[in-house]
Amino acid sequence: MTRIPFNKPPITGRELEYLAKVFELREFSGNGTFTDWCQAWLKNRLGAADALLTQSCTASLEMSAVLANIGPGDEVIMPSFTFVSTANAIVLRHGVPVFVDIRPDTLNIDETKIEAAITAKTKAICAVHYAGICAEMDVINDIARRYGLTVIEDAAQALLSSYHGRQAGTLSDLACFSFHETKNVMSGEGGALIVNDPTLVERAFVIWEKGTNRRAFKLGTTDKYTWVDCGSSFLPSELTAAVLFAQLEQAERFNAERCAIWDRYHTGFSGLEAKELVRRPIVPTHCTHNGHLYYLLLKSETSRNRLIEQLRKNDIWAPFHYIPLHSAPAGQRYARSNGSLEVTDRVSGCLIRLPLYAGMSPEAADKVIDHVEAHLGS
Repeated sequence: MTRIPFNKPPITGRELEYLAKVFELREFSGNGTFTDWCQAWLKNRLGAADALLTQSCTASLEMSAVLANIGPGDEVIMPSFTFVSTANAIVLRHGVPVFVDIRPDTLNIDETKIEAAITAKTKAICAVHYAGICAEMDVINDIARRYGLTVIEDAAQALLSSYHGRQAGTLSDLACFSFHETKNVMSGEGGALIVNDPTLVERAFVIWEKGTNRRAFKLGTTDKYTWVDCGSSFLPSELTAAVLFAQLEQAERFNAERCAIWDRYHTGFSGLEAKELVRRPIVPTHCTHNGHLYYLLLKSETSRNRLIEQLRKNDIWAPFHYIPLHSAPAGQRYARSNGSLEVTDRVSGCLIRLPLYAGMSPEAADKVIDHVEAHLGS
């Protein structure tokens, strides 16, 4: 029996060539040739004011919290249905994540719940683009403008997705991407901070450079560099950047291959949805996704867990997703919820993610479809 993994990191064939180039250049510590190339690719492809490579999306979120001036007691509104890094970035600044519910269609933050969660302590809104489908950013940005709030996109899953024709990662003041090995484009670990507010660019580079004005020194605008702000060691090594650049060169191809499998699943599960045995992902007409993730919503947690186990018996690896942060011990300690999180709780209990990766064969996808249909239809 051939095992079908949940994820298989893509390889372009140029990673080793570029790693050899790092050794040839003797640039290892970061912020060198490959970092420059990756940042230029992101800046130009997305149309952002600037882009900074980081060690992870987690690091990018932590930089965003610093740039948003989150401090003790400051509140940041976000979904509970997200990875822990979204909230940790705020908690590390002694801020308070404020959880609101998600939409039942896209599973993104419910923009109609945000305004009711705003208090005098609210400093920012963090919107997560779940499964590479963008949140309703026009509404979110309008709320933020009226209340003077910073908007951060957690676009970890959304590279090259779009919203009303605009690229994910350019829809807010700050945005964060992930290049973890589970993402469409990967460098093992890795991330990027996208800065769309030009007034934040200079400070972003200071924070990125451990709180120093080293960039100004590198550009020749000062004769020495020194400690000028808070910061940390956020930039990745050139080895990471070299692997990432090889991947970015093939980003469009990887997305196309993933979308082909996504579409095959979507067609294949239409019958089960018609019978009301599952619910397929919903993509608004004004959004384009990148094929990052295909999920099904089942009728109950019991049926979801049984399907996961049945697929595993047939060597198909299909995990559930987030345990809501508001129900986690740290979430109860460091954060608070505003209003009911009924949709979050329901979705978390009945969602299953199916295998999906660049290079996955149509036959493998069909096998997944067949086993899901055989189990749910029995």
